[in-house]
Amino acid sequence: MGHSLKISRSESDFCCCYCSFLYSDYLFKLLLIGDSGVGKSCLLLRFAWDTAGQERFRTITSSYYRGAHGIIVVYDVTDQESFNNVKQWLQEIDRYASENVNKLLVGNKCDLTTKKVVDYTTAKEFADSLGIPFLETSAKNATNVEQAFMTMAAEIKKRMGPGATAGGTEKSNVKIQSTPVKPASGGCC
Repeated sequence: MGHSLKISRSESDFCCCYCSFLYSDYLFKLLLIGDSGVGKSCLLLRFAWDTAGQERFRTITSSYYRGAHGIIVVYDVTDQESFNNVKQWLQEIDRYASENVNKLLVGNKCDLTTKKVVDYTTAKEFADSLGIPFLETSAKNATNVEQAFMTMAAEIKKRMGPGATAGGTEKSNVKIQSTPVKPASGGCC
């Protein structure tokens, strides 16, 4: 009811599934983590929930922060108000997410250089003052989009420590890498 499913590929033949439910969006992505040559690799399912910063989601998003390992806060570099709202979203995260949740600040639409109102230095200094990583991205031309997710995965892995697993007991040498997935000739996913 009120939802649709779109399957898409990026220019690098990366396969993902994108679902839209009511007024929020979900993104699923599989990552290969570890050394696939020695049988110690695993697939990590990345699940992102996007409310597009809409005010009507402010009351329900608190439940989605709980249990999150990482949260990416995205603002529009062409919209000063969008950047100003970042502080409020980070306060929400601090209030409702676990104490050690990883955060990443992302300025999107960096391809729109002539319309840019939030400069890189301002956002970087803000992120540095909070001790969180910062990237500028462009969803339109895929600049740093993959890097944003890989940065978040690396930060989570670093926080969990060497040898950390989902169960927390087994030690392993894990490398985080991005490998394009070649879809079967019949399509993606």
